[in-house]
Amino acid sequence: MEFSILTLCYLVGSVTFIIGLKMLSNPATARRGNLLAAAGMAIAIIGTIFLYEDGGKKLGNYGWIFAGIIVGTVIGTLAAKKVQMTAMPEMVSMFNGMGGACAALISAVEFDYLYQAFKTMDAQPLSEFVSFGHYLTIIAGAIIGSVSFAGSIIAWGKLSGKIKDFSFKGQHIVNLLLLFLVLATAAYAHHSASSAANIPFFITIALSLVYGVMFVMPIGGADMPVVISLLNSFTGVAAACGGFLYDNKVMLTGGILVGAAGTLLTILMCKAMNRSLKNVLIGSFGGNAAGGGAKGGPQGAYKEISLSDTAVIMTYAHKVMIVPGYGLAVAQAQHACHELEKLLTEKGVDVKYAIHPVAGRMPGHMNVLLAEADVSYDKLEEMEQANDEFSTTDVVLILGANDVVNPAAKTDPSSPIYGMPILDVELAKNVIVNKRSMKPGYAGIENELFFRPKTSMLFGDAKKVLQELITEIKNL
Repeated sequence: MEFSILTLCYLVGSVTFIIGLKMLSNPATARRGNLLAAAGMAIAIIGTIFLYEDGGKKLGNYGWIFAGIIVGTVIGTLAAKKVQMTAMPEMVSMFNGMGGACAALISAVEFDYLYQAFKTMDAQPLSEFVSFGHYLTIIAGAIIGSVSFAGSIIAWGKLSGKIKDFSFKGQHIVNLLLLFLVLATAAYAHHSASSAANIPFFITIALSLVYGVMFVMPIGGADMPVVISLLNSFTGVAAACGGFLYDNKVMLTGGILVGAAGTLLTILMCKAMNRSLKNVLIGSFGGNAAGGGAKGGPQGAYKEISLSDTAVIMTYAHKVMIVPGYGLAVAQAQHACHELEKLLTEKGVDVKYAIHPVAGRMPGHMNVLLAEADVSYDKLEEMEQANDEFSTTDVVLILGANDVVNPAAKTDPSSPIYGMPILDVELAKNVIVNKRSMKPGYAGIENELFFRPKTSMLFGDAKKVLQELITEIKNL
């Protein structure tokens, strides 16, 4: 009877994961979808703790189990409460890395359990004691989880500015060699007849950690959203391996959903960046060696625009497109932006938001930012839709976006972002760019859009500028 109840718990958990993921596709239902999936996970965890049996024996060690749950809950809650929207990508990377580490530890514990039984036998290869399928699941979870953990920690460091991009000539070859060594030591551990068969297994994990570091280190700033998505899919696959090992249906379902969703998102992001997934896998994606492009300070003459002139142009426009970027998140200006949008709409202006798929520091960063300010989802337009409308737009207001509107992606073959689809803001009648200064964006290259005839610069903190702009418009 208990097993049937546990199966029901896993079924409920699996169904809530699927429904919750579906609800996450719409900002209006995303919060409820997240809570629903969390509730399903809680049911599965409680069911496992109290109902799971192995040979008639329950888990036990409840003190340690609940101590771990309490500590993790406190740390997770405090981290989520305190994190700023600008630091959300770093938190996502860190939490994703912890998921990869857990999956790798599950595989390590399972291998050690089998190894302790195996080493009492005399001179028999491990392959005769552990089936290939079982070992493949163990080693896959260990390798993928380790790569995800190490890569996510490096991504966290790079997003927080603690780690710089690093690449060298021949890095592709080194990465491929590392990957070969990982697979070779994994195969050797399975066919080893030594009582020290655990040594090549843990060497495999160590090499996987090194590969995870080398895999992410050369990746350039503008390409980090794709890497975060890819590492997330790795964690999902590693978790699914743990589900196979323990015949845990809810863990398997959750891992497959995360792995599949992350993989599909990675492919879509690569398409949006006009990059090859193959280059991501060998560690050359968006690296510093990818090309030149203008570096350093301003190159050319730019013109500034006053707040009063901006207010007049936007008030008497028929259509305004707002392009949000990381600068908007840094200034925490999403609420002021929404207020500006409502004010212009009241004056008869058609206001929409143009969202580039890799704006910000993680997939969907701008969508989450604007949803926090209760911006209507109907106002958000994806890149393809927005590009069709720029030619009929009177004013484009760019708030802290840089690389995603840089024409160098189309005109400069030496640029690191060359070939990346961008928002064609220059097709509009007027382009107003709000930035703190003329410093380059996250990709570290100059933006030639700032020196185009249609472009005017509106310098200052996005939140302060928007608040003052709202005041100016109200006074007209």
